[in-house]
Amino acid sequence: MEAIVLYPTPAIGHLISMVELGKLILTHHPSLTIHILIAPAPYNAGSTAPYIASVSSTTPSITFHNLPSVTLPPTTSPHHETLTFELIRLNNPNVHQSLLSISKTHNVKALIMDYFCSYALSVASNLNLPGYFFFTSGAAALNYFLYHPTIHKNTTKSLKDLNTLLIVPGVSPIPSSDMPKPLLDRNDKAYGFFLDSSIAMAKSAGIITNTFESLEPKAIQALSEGLCVPDGPTPPVYCIGPLIAKNNERSGTQNEGEAVPECLSWLDSQPSQSVVFLCFGSLGLFSIEQLKEIALGLEKSHQRFLWVVRNPPSEKHGLAVSAQPDPDLDSLLPEGFLDRTKERGLVVKSWAPQLAVLNHGSVGGFVTHCGWNSVLEAVCAGVPMVAWPLYAEQRFNRVVLVEDVKIALSMKESEDGFVSATEVEKRVRELMDSESGNWIRERTLAMKDGAKAALSEGGSSRVALTKLVESWK
Repeated sequence: MEAIVLYPTPAIGHLISMVELGKLILTHHPSLTIHILIAPAPYNAGSTAPYIASVSSTTPSITFHNLPSVTLPPTTSPHHETLTFELIRLNNPNVHQSLLSISKTHNVKALIMDYFCSYALSVASNLNLPGYFFFTSGAAALNYFLYHPTIHKNTTKSLKDLNTLLIVPGVSPIPSSDMPKPLLDRNDKAYGFFLDSSIAMAKSAGIITNTFESLEPKAIQALSEGLCVPDGPTPPVYCIGPLIAKNNERSGTQNEGEAVPECLSWLDSQPSQSVVFLCFGSLGLFSIEQLKEIALGLEKSHQRFLWVVRNPPSEKHGLAVSAQPDPDLDSLLPEGFLDRTKERGLVVKSWAPQLAVLNHGSVGGFVTHCGWNSVLEAVCAGVPMVAWPLYAEQRFNRVVLVEDVKIALSMKESEDGFVSATEVEKRVRELMDSESGNWIRERTLAMKDGAKAALSEGGSSRVALTKLVESWK
């Protein structure tokens, strides 16, 4: 039997995207089997076991292989990405073993790796397997990563010291300070890992990206013209998106007989497109001071809102890299806030079924951290955004969404990243009740139609998937 092996990083968001890619391949090419290598998680970003179990039971053509644990060396790098890269690098012998054992019973056609798994490209080469990358963000971010070695060569300074606008082919100028934190200091270990990945990606058999042509035409054009890898050939790029987990594994859509979450029943009683939804991803956390400002801003905006609140970070760690208990709302939010806003707002603890919420008719706006999965979910639901980036490539995504795609307003923060109640009030009002808000709403609805067209018979993403599968023959 012919098999494709997928190798995601262990973080739940990346795993879900990779599983969705596997399902997409199977939908159109059911004769293939999909094997997914699961590396041990270097930090706790939520258990993946229940998700894996549910995929195994519903999709028998997908087989998961758990790789053995490796011992991570101590690291001084402050970035959680460093742990992921270290883990993947040390995992190469286990990946090699797994590929050999899968090859005993299957004809392996390709290895598809997450961007963070670039060290496995050498394993694929040693086994004469074509190695592909699955880039879980959009085309503009891909352009940057492919162009990153060129920027590295053209300066001896770190990005944090440049204080300039970076010119990347096919993307609006990006402030150097808006790059992902691990890329800001060229002496940081994480920077070296990202540089290695960018170089490896350009040497792969192809890059699959979760976007579609009409969403990012300028960025995709620059890729196809080879402008992002000026000193060599650009591998084929396959834009196969938008790829979204549609079932209850991520979105919390109900199974028959299950109770409907309170927030969905609450939305049923709200007017059409009147509610702004605030939700900040699986890792994003706010300080108690910031939570209070958001509350005051929402109260002063007089808009209806549905807000997912999580516990503030412990010490200075701004990411939820360990399991979080449910928040005590009374101690986190301003006194009397819940009472004063109960007629037009609902605060939900820790989690909400984001996809189901975005697709609810009462929701008219989304304040988001700009994680790419969330962006695509909003686009497919036709819901315009306020961009409030927190980590990873999200500040970069904000520039792309505001300046290039024009489907989001920008939340303005102070130097230290703090956002005032006044700013929250202003942006929420602008999104829900202004000319500029209406204009980006129209744009977002047009992108929703574009997404549908891309995925339909003869659409750009469907054609790209066919080309990808043909490249394995």
